[in-house]
Amino acid sequence: MVWGKVNPAHYEKTLDAFHLHSNLKGEATMRETIGFVGGYVALFGWRVLGGIAVWIVGGWAIKLLSAGLGRLLVARQVDRTLAGYVRTSANILMKILVLIAVFSVLGIETTSFAALLAALGIAIGAAWSGLFANFAAGIFLMVLRPFKVGDMVNAAGVTGDVKEIGLFVTALDTVDNVRIFVGNNKLFSDIISNYTINPYRRVDLKAQIAHSVNPQDATRLLKERVAKIPNVMTNPAPSVEILEFTPWGPVIAVRPFCHNQDYWQVYFDTNRAIADVCQEARFAVPEQRVALRSLPV
Repeated sequence: MVWGKVNPAHYEKTLDAFHLHSNLKGEATMRETIGFVGGYVALFGWRVLGGIAVWIVGGWAIKLLSAGLGRLLVARQVDRTLAGYVRTSANILMKILVLIAVFSVLGIETTSFAALLAALGIAIGAAWSGLFANFAAGIFLMVLRPFKVGDMVNAAGVTGDVKEIGLFVTALDTVDNVRIFVGNNKLFSDIISNYTINPYRRVDLKAQIAHSVNPQDATRLLKERVAKIPNVMTNPAPSVEILEFTPWGPVIAVRPFCHNQDYWQVYFDTNRAIADVCQEARFAVPEQRVALRSLPV
């Protein structure tokens, strides 16, 4: 062999060997790639099928558990609104657990997902702090139960019948038939007066009489007339007593007792009874007496 000269036959053999080696190496690499991709796809496919199976079985289990929980709450005679809260919260919690199980089957790291949920919860809590305060107050209203649907209450400056206790607001119908929605947090943090929880309530009215009228006679006549008003309770009996003395004359407190649903009927009938008694007995009109004296100069 002479340097500087290439043997054509030797060159062709070398080139053919190189091409053969390249082809064999490419085929091996292709087979390895196809095997890797096929194995990964098969594994991922099985995981997807497993995730779908977990989701279907989990949804079926949630329905069974939710139905069983509903029957249990009904058997325990739990308030309907509170039962709705419990079932909704339980469903959300179980769905989150099933979703985490599906992610675990798919091979997704659940710890990072839990951290993401925690961060998302903090962000939402900071943005919706007022809404969550109303939600928490709604839970306390259901647990402590200062009132229930159908009760007449006075709270947050509103008087009316409770129509619905929602997740965030409570709906009340006022005496003039206006529906008002009050935030649960405002409602729960204020003084709540429940007019329905006790078997009866007192109607507080006053009767102003003149100085010339005998207060004992007026008290007796008013007590007899008020006792005849429909829906006025006999036990406790109506209270009619001298309350105070003013420049116009004595003031008599007229206080019958009745059930809450009869309050306004008794209220107006008692006012009418006071006017009728004063007119029938010909009581003088109350007037202020003023004495004028001249002082010597």
